[in-house]
Amino acid sequence: MAKKAKKAAKKTAKKAVKKSAKKVAKKAAKKKSARKPNAAFMVALTPSPGLAAVIGNKPVPRTEIIKKMWVYIKKNGLQDQKNKRMINADDKLKVVFGGKSQVSMFDLAKLIGKNVK
Repeated sequence: MAKKAKKAAKKTAKKAVKKSAKKVAKKAAKKKSARKPNAAFMVALTPSPGLAAVIGNKPVPRTEIIKKMWVYIKKNGLQDQKNKRMINADDKLKVVFGGKSQVSMFDLAKLIGKNVK
């Protein structure tokens, strides 16, 4: 009787190993392709004169505009020291921010949207 119990245990162990090997093989086969960027983000937008003073006047995609804005903000130390979510405006950014002296980083995309064509 002990031999039968051992055989049954070995059989279930082998089945479990086979099942897990099949699952691993399926996961490897379902590997996703590289993520493709959304075409709407890649459309070149012309900046307004106020925004062009900060990032340049060449038409660039929205993603690049945000990157260039952050480069400008970091380079000039315009991020608020106490609350890093707030951006302090200098003379060039005040035009982009609609005259506000401080805006939230979460409003940045909305404000840039108003300054591109």
